[in-house]
Amino acid sequence: MAAESNHNTNESDLIKGCLDGDRRMQEHLYQRFAGKMYAVCLRYAGKAEDAQDILQDGFVKIFKNLHMYRGDGSFEGWIRRIFVNTAIEHYRRQVNIYSVTESHENLLEANELSAIDNLSMKDLMKMIQELSPGYRTVFNLYVVEGYSHKEIAEMTGISEGTSKSQLARAKGVLQQIIKKKRTVS
Repeated sequence: MAAESNHNTNESDLIKGCLDGDRRMQEHLYQRFAGKMYAVCLRYAGKAEDAQDILQDGFVKIFKNLHMYRGDGSFEGWIRRIFVNTAIEHYRRQVNIYSVTESHENLLEANELSAIDNLSMKDLMKMIQELSPGYRTVFNLYVVEGYSHKEIAEMTGISEGTSKSQLARAKGVLQQIIKKKRTVS
């Protein structure tokens, strides 16, 4: 019954209730978005514990900054962007993304992803979890979230060239993982 009322509460009432400090509405907001946002966090995290930390930090930011939501675009999109940014911040603090020179980048971009195109999303997500944090972050931002290399560079504090090379290397690693899994099967 609680799950039903959670989804029946309209978005503007939910936001207003949260802004007014209504704990019940805050719980509804959490229940409505926690599952989807946990999936976002898990894409960026190396393990479930890290995803839980990112999820918690993200909801703290949501409740702290809810007054800044202007109603432009979808509410879920606004929330999702906060979680993506929280995941990036989490890994910025913990990991230095490996930088690759432009000459290496040109060699790496020769690898194509035809094998990756044929995978199910579930299998691909498991493989993405095997990537290093830097590769995983750039891959998710570019391939899953649809950000440009320029935007990724601005968000993560790396150069566009490094973003491109991280993506190329992530694709190469994913290809190697796919090859290994095919030979094992």
